[in-house]
Amino acid sequence: MADIVSRKKRSKMMANIKGQNTKPEILIRKSLFKLGYRYTLHNRKLPSKPDIYLAKYQVVILVNGCFWHVHDCHLFKLPKTRTEFWQEKLSKNISRDLLNFDKLRKLGFRVAIVWECSLKGKFKLELEDIVNRLDDFIKSDEETICITGQDQGCETKFI
Repeated sequence: MADIVSRKKRSKMMANIKGQNTKPEILIRKSLFKLGYRYTLHNRKLPSKPDIYLAKYQVVILVNGCFWHVHDCHLFKLPKTRTEFWQEKLSKNISRDLLNFDKLRKLGFRVAIVWECSLKGKFKLELEDIVNRLDDFIKSDEETICITGQDQGCETKFI
């Protein structure tokens, strides 16, 4: 099946996709700031340059897009064109995510993953619920937390 836009147009569209300061990430940051948390963003010294780093609590928060991180939810759909290319690219993303998660854990960080589907889509949660769960996690001794849309698992799709 051929793409419905030209190669040049598709390239421009893909270049406009942001990897940092996304709407879901900003929602989480603003909410945590209102609760009094102070953090740094995209710390380059840490594996995966986590979206939010709370040094005082040794916590990193990753706000993952369901497509780019291949979440097993209704927001992920493998493209029907150039399927081989996308399978290879997204498989590398999964491998890198798993490796970075392990590195963060070995360095002693507690890791929270907030999936995009928890903030948008048909199974989204209330922002207040997400932030309350993050607040509880930050104050706890739990090592990890994964927040997804209602009735969604934390697993990625292995393609």
